Amino acid sequence: MKDRLLLLGYAIAVVAATSVHNPWWLAAGLLLVAVLAGRQAPTIGWRALRAVLFFSLVISVGYAAGALFGQAVSLDYLILVNIRVYLLIFLTFTLASKIDILRALSFSRNLSYLVTLVLSQIIPFRRLFEDLRLAAESRRLRRLRLRERYLQSAAAAVHLFDRAEHDAREIALAMRSRGFFQPDAPDNAPGD
Repeated sequence: MKDRLLLLGYAIAVVAATSVHNPWWLAAGLLLVAVLAGRQAPTIGWRALRAVLFFSLVISVGYAAGALFGQAVSLDYLILVNIRVYLLIFLTFTLASKIDILRALSFSRNLSYLVTLVLSQIIPFRRLFEDLRLAAESRRLRRLRLRERYLQSAAAAVHLFDRAEHDAREIALAMRSRGFFQPDAPDNAPGD
């Protein structure tokens, strides 16, 4: 029950955070989430900051660049967007640390099935990513240059995409063998 209430509170908080257009209220919401995170607040806050940093940087620079082409740029709007994005990510990471998503969605068999499928994809990929990272670290004698890091990241990305395609094919075959994706029965076939 606690997990369901947390999930419901999260949904309400997301709607509220996207409906409020005052940066001070959003900052107050950020403070409230930090209090709810408790001792984990600095760790979660840092993770959230790293997650949104690139996104916020690109959006902010792109928006500010509009001034070069005569577009009106509002600093208040830029602050509002960045606080909102950070609040939503901080809230999501805080919820993820406090909730058992399978228990929260146990009221629906289909949602539980969907989350199980998603988790069965996330966990192996997280392990594979960690294996690739450790393998790359163990094989280098010096710090790689930027170009070499890009090449290494591209090779890892290709490997991850290949693995995702292979896994998706295997899952589709397994689901088909269990009765999913069956063609229409002769009674429901078109033309009858």
